[in-house]
Amino acid sequence: MDITSDIHSQHISRQFNQELDELKTHLMAMGGLVEKQVQDAVAALLESDSDLGRRVVDNDRAVNDMQIKIDEECTQVLARRQPTASDLRLVLAVIRAASDLERIGDEASKIARNACELIDANNGTRGFVEVRLISEHVRRMVRDALTSFARLDTQLALQLVHEDEEVDNEYRSAMRSLMTFMMEDARAISPVLSLMWILRALERIGDHANNLAEYVVYLVKGLDIRHTDPDDLDEEELGPKG
Repeated sequence: MDITSDIHSQHISRQFNQELDELKTHLMAMGGLVEKQVQDAVAALLESDSDLGRRVVDNDRAVNDMQIKIDEECTQVLARRQPTASDLRLVLAVIRAASDLERIGDEASKIARNACELIDANNGTRGFVEVRLISEHVRRMVRDALTSFARLDTQLALQLVHEDEEVDNEYRSAMRSLMTFMMEDARAISPVLSLMWILRALERIGDHANNLAEYVVYLVKGLDIRHTDPDDLDEEELGPKG
């Protein structure tokens, strides 16, 4: 059943409505924090701000705590309300999305730790152009994924599914460039490896944003498009009904 034809706000229990709304609100709050973590982690590197990098690492605990809270709330809803149809899909989508947001937070923490190491070693700015390019792309993907979840926008979600391949291509290109540089100058091996870990973390953030987009399609359309080639998706079927 398409969620657009199913009304969450029509439950007999007003408390149930409130519980579902709180799940979405808390997920969006977690998403906002995670989005800022990614932004600050990249800024720490590009601006050589090790204090900011360490704050990102310290704030990862807050991200973990938010996931635990959301999981507990979802478990309570499942136990007390035994939701069905689109309500059940909402709870499951929130659980999955919170897990991916927590992993994005982990990747942001990895970026921040590697940034601090590069700053402390005073290892120049080689590779920063690639980091800036990919970081801007994946940060936009995370923001759009959260927007698509909040608005139940399957068209925006499908755009993100296609965008993930673009990020993968940018990542592979950046890695080839850094590998060439490392082979030409053995002294660059250590800092380049740190940059490679940062780029890998950014690429993984793009993957998790893609997962969030897939959950939106599952939530709205009841279709699981994981492990489906984006070119095989029927966008007319998955888009909003006219």
